[in-house]
Amino acid sequence: MIPPEFEYQAPETLDDAIRLLTEGGEDAKVLAGGHSLIPLMKLRLAAPSLLVDLRRVPGLHGIQRENGHFRIGSMTTHHAVETSPELGIAAKAASTIADPQVRHRGTLGGTLVHADPAGDMPAVLLALEGTVTAQGPQGQREITAADLFQDYLTSSLAQDEILTEVRLPALDGYGFGYQKFNRRSEDWGMVAVTALVKRAPDGSCEDVRVALGNMGSVPLRASAVEEALRGGALDARAIAAAAEHADAGTDPPEDLNATTEYKRHLARVLTRRALEEAAAGA
Repeated sequence: MIPPEFEYQAPETLDDAIRLLTEGGEDAKVLAGGHSLIPLMKLRLAAPSLLVDLRRVPGLHGIQRENGHFRIGSMTTHHAVETSPELGIAAKAASTIADPQVRHRGTLGGTLVHADPAGDMPAVLLALEGTVTAQGPQGQREITAADLFQDYLTSSLAQDEILTEVRLPALDGYGFGYQKFNRRSEDWGMVAVTALVKRAPDGSCEDVRVALGNMGSVPLRASAVEEALRGGALDARAIAAAAEHADAGTDPPEDLNATTEYKRHLARVLTRRALEEAAAGA
């Protein structure tokens, strides 16, 4: 289908981009790659009157390590993340996104602001306990992953704010695992699980973080799994027992691909696999 008529602007400064969003009001949208917004526009499920393309704005690309964190520009592509192995779990998850064409055009900031719980990177940000930086007419602010995702396709960014940077803790010494189940490799995951594990000197679990994708209207932490493992053994039996709690407190949406109960089953199975993968690398 053909989208409704719209105006297009590609500003060359961040201040100009913010000004355009402010002047455009609720009908103005940021274009940060377009692989989520453009399909919605073609289906006429979104009809912005103004698109503000960030591709010419300087300072929004690149990956840097600084003081135990990685600073990633919001317009950094999934391909750039995928091909940066120092990013660990973020690189692995990015490598599973859709297909090479999407990974070369889609951006980290774009997918986070889109806030689709079935997306790969929102749950990764949540597990890493990362933050994002947003800038708008009132200045700059930092938003934690826990506060960024508000509801289905809804982030806490104001309409006239732009996500400029993503900060991910390096988490040296952690093993990681990422498991996703879908019908085709380029499809959205029916369920995805991000797992991070750090061993204590005696081999027990010093820290564990598990985040679930597509098990609710926002990405979720599997707190019951974390509590069951933290401070205890990391053998196969302990991991399997903890993974049985993966669906606790979740409300997975039923869709054409999977029933609610099937998604609960997937969450338990994929959590076990992701934890085994993470524990092996810790």
